[in-house]
Amino acid sequence: MKKLVLFVSLSSLPVLAQSNAQTASGPNANPLSAANRHMYAMTKSDVLNAAEEMPEENYAFKPVATVRTFGQLVGHVADAQYEFCAAVVGDGKQPPGIEKSKTSKADLIQALKDGFAYCDQAYNNLTDAQAAQLVKFFGHDSPKLTILSFNVAHNMEHYGNMVTYLRIKGLVPPSSQQQPSSSQ
Repeated sequence: MKKLVLFVSLSSLPVLAQSNAQTASGPNANPLSAANRHMYAMTKSDVLNAAEEMPEENYAFKPVATVRTFGQLVGHVADAQYEFCAAVVGDGKQPPGIEKSKTSKADLIQALKDGFAYCDQAYNNLTDAQAAQLVKFFGHDSPKLTILSFNVAHNMEHYGNMVTYLRIKGLVPPSSQQQPSSSQ
C-alpha cells in the first residue's frame, strides 16, 4: 500500500508542476481538478447505483468465506470516503466504522451517500494550484490530487467487486445497463 501511494504521488508531480507553471482563466482554469472531479462523479454514481441495485436479502452475500459481504463492501467504500477526503479537507475527520456497524441496505446506502457528500467538498473546492499541495497520507507527503485520484481508483476497485456480486446474483451492473440514447 505504501509503495502504491508513493508511486502514485511521485508520478503525479511532473503533471502538477506543468499545470502550475501555466496560468489559465475561464472554464478550463483548473483542468486537472476538473477531470478528477468528473471521474469521481462517475465512480460515485456507479457505486451508489450498484448498492441500490442489489436486493436487501443479498447484502449478506459473499461468494467465498474469505471476502467481504456485499454490505461490507458498501460500508468499506463509505468509510474510505472519510479516510481519503479528510486528508484533503484537512479537518481530521475519522472513518465512522460503517463497515463494522451497519448491515441494513437502507442504513448502508444512507452512510454511502453521507460519505460521498463529505467527499464532494474535497473534489468541488479543489483548484489545480491546491492540487499540488502536499499533505500527510498514510505517513507520506502526497499531493492532494494524488489522494483524490487514489480514492477514485479505490472506488472503482470495489465497484469491480460489486459487479461480480451482482452478476453472480443474475443482475446487470449499472455500468452495463443500456443507457438511453441521446437525440442529436
